[in-house]
Amino acid sequence: MAITIQWLGHSAFLLDIDGHAVLIDPFLTGNPLAAAQAADMNPEVILLSHAHGDHLGDTVDIAKASGAKVITNFEISNYMANEGVQDVVGMNPGGQGHFDFMSVKFTRAYHSSSFPDGSYGGVACGFIITAVESEKTIYFAGDTALFSDMQLIGDHGLDLAIVPIGDMFTMGVDDSVRALQLLNATHAIPMHYNTFPPITQDAADWGEKVNAHTDTSPIVLDPGDEHTLE
Repeated sequence: MAITIQWLGHSAFLLDIDGHAVLIDPFLTGNPLAAAQAADMNPEVILLSHAHGDHLGDTVDIAKASGAKVITNFEISNYMANEGVQDVVGMNPGGQGHFDFMSVKFTRAYHSSSFPDGSYGGVACGFIITAVESEKTIYFAGDTALFSDMQLIGDHGLDLAIVPIGDMFTMGVDDSVRALQLLNATHAIPMHYNTFPPITQDAADWGEKVNAHTDTSPIVLDPGDEHTLE
């Protein structure tokens, strides 16, 4: 079995994990780079890293329409339940949950988290996702700065790291390269860039720096493109 990763633009990804659909941070409506529409999404699970609108996105509507399980931090899980989402799991950094075909361990992301109305959205998180059948491990960093404990995250043995490169609100290109030196992932995909003018970046330049300064293989996707981890 294998894992297929499709970039839907910004930080939104659709993963096929051994035949199971997992949607991450589904900011599709209002996303100028979106490669899909919310109405077309039918995931089994939605992973949500934090409460900002460009990540929370269409989570409530997609979860209600599909019946997907939403896995997120504790505060957002309460928000989801209040919005009528039926299947919600609240977690926090350091916690690990086992969900049939995958395990998910929450990591800290150094970033803020608030709902679109400004209310508190709990801590921002990343995820270490491990597939039960194919045994592949993916680190989704979420919106974050570089931090030294990424070396500990790398100890999990990462097949793929998905890292932000947009700068301004998250790591930029150079810090993301340093992050990959700590994470030591086999492959890496950039995210959270080019959606809006403040986070415009040259992904080809990022890829060249990753090749030059790390042992990680960069994978640069256009919105809608897929990559499969065999």
